[in-house]
Amino acid sequence: MILPITLYGHPVLRKVAEEIDKDYEGLDALINDMYETMYKAEGVGLAAPQVNRSIRLMVIDASPFGEDEPELKDFKTVLINPEIVEFMGEEMVFNEGCLSVPGIREDVSRPSKIRINYLDRDFKEHEEIWEGTKAIIVQHEYDHLEGKIFIDRVSPIKRRLLKGKLAAITKGKNIPNYKVVVNK
Repeated sequence: MILPITLYGHPVLRKVAEEIDKDYEGLDALINDMYETMYKAEGVGLAAPQVNRSIRLMVIDASPFGEDEPELKDFKTVLINPEIVEFMGEEMVFNEGCLSVPGIREDVSRPSKIRINYLDRDFKEHEEIWEGTKAIIVQHEYDHLEGKIFIDRVSPIKRRLLKGKLAAITKGKNIPNYKVVVNK
């Protein structure tokens, strides 16, 4: 089932999400619905707060980048209760967009490498080191679990320039072609 995506301005996007356990009701269906929603909206990652659930869950499928970056061809994962335990490497600039902030893309600088602990869909523990675009995508989605949005990482001048566009999103103007929840 395709879920509505929570747009900029909704308070759930500013909350620190709660951890869940394997007894979280409807978790398998939610994961499937999040993938379906992400694909419909043509995204490569989706965090639970973006579908109005303040829980520590994200889905990623970076295969659309696979043609340019072969290591992303099979990068499809579910991360439950993730924790980035170390940021490493040089800063990397990536032009980011977000399904919750439609129509806006900005260059964001993030560490190029991370160490992350998480549980997979079967609640098996993992510790991974990811770098490059993998690390950037995961950090972007992780920010959602921390109540942050990529535009928080651009300069104050850029944020001021975006103020009108962000206000329009908050008011439900310039709605994308996927289901959304607007905080009016």
